[in-house]
Amino acid sequence: MRAYDTQLASPLMLGTALYDSPTLLAESVRAANPGAITVSLRREAAGLQAGQSFWSLVRGLDVPVLPNTAGCHTVREAVTTAQMAREVFETDWIKLEVIGQGDLLQPDVFALVEAARILTDEGFKVFPYTTEDLVVAERLLRAGCEVLMPWGAPIGSGRGLNNPFGLRALRAHFPDIPMVIDAGIGRPSHAVAAFELGYDAILINTAVAKAGNPVSMARAFRQACEVGLEARAADPMDERDLAVPSTPTLGKASFGA
Repeated sequence: MRAYDTQLASPLMLGTALYDSPTLLAESVRAANPGAITVSLRREAAGLQAGQSFWSLVRGLDVPVLPNTAGCHTVREAVTTAQMAREVFETDWIKLEVIGQGDLLQPDVFALVEAARILTDEGFKVFPYTTEDLVVAERLLRAGCEVLMPWGAPIGSGRGLNNPFGLRALRAHFPDIPMVIDAGIGRPSHAVAAFELGYDAILINTAVAKAGNPVSMARAFRQACEVGLEARAADPMDERDLAVPSTPTLGKASFGA
C-alpha cells in the first residue's frame, strides 16, 4: 500500500501496546514484518526513563512509526497530542483517534473531521480512525486526508468485520483511496476477509499482543495478509444463490430404454 508519499513494505500494520515485555514485542514485530508500527505518545511518555527506553527499542526495530492520538476525546486534545508526537517521533504521520463513546470506543466523527482539517493544514499526514460511513469518509477526504482507516469492529473486540456490506460499499465508492481496516480484527481469517473485500492493509494490536503465543500469531497474520492479497488477485468466483454442478452433464453418455 502506498500511504501519502511512502510505499509500505507490507500491508500489515502492528500496534505496540499490551505486550507482556519489550522482548516479546520485539520478537512479534520481527515475526510480523509489518509495514509500520503504531505508538501511543500518552502511554510511552508516562515515565521519562521508560519512554526513552521504549523509543530506543522502537528505533532499533527499523520499521516506520505511525504515532497515534489514542485516548483523546476532544479536538483540542487530539491536535495537541499530534503536535507533541511530531516532535517526539520526528514524523508528520499521525493516526488520528478522537473517541466519542466510551463503551465501544467509537470515533466521534464530527470532532474527527475538524481535527483532521486542522492537522492537515499544519502539514500532518493524517490516518483517521473512522467508521464505514460514506458521508464521513467524504468529509475526511475534503479535509485533506489521503488515507482512510475504517473500523472492522470495536477496538479490542476481536469480532472481525461487523458490517461487510458497509465496508464493501465504502471500498466501492472510493476505489482509488488507500484504506486500512483498523480495529476489531481478532483472527487471521478476518484479515483474509478484509483483503478479499478490496482493502489495502490492516492494523492489529490486541489480536497479537494478547494471543497465547504472540510471536506465532504475528507470523500467522503476516501469512494471512499474503494469502488474502493473492486470493484477491486471483479473481475469486462470484457467490450464487443456486447450486451449479462442478461436473457438467452436457456431452456425457446417457443410457435409456
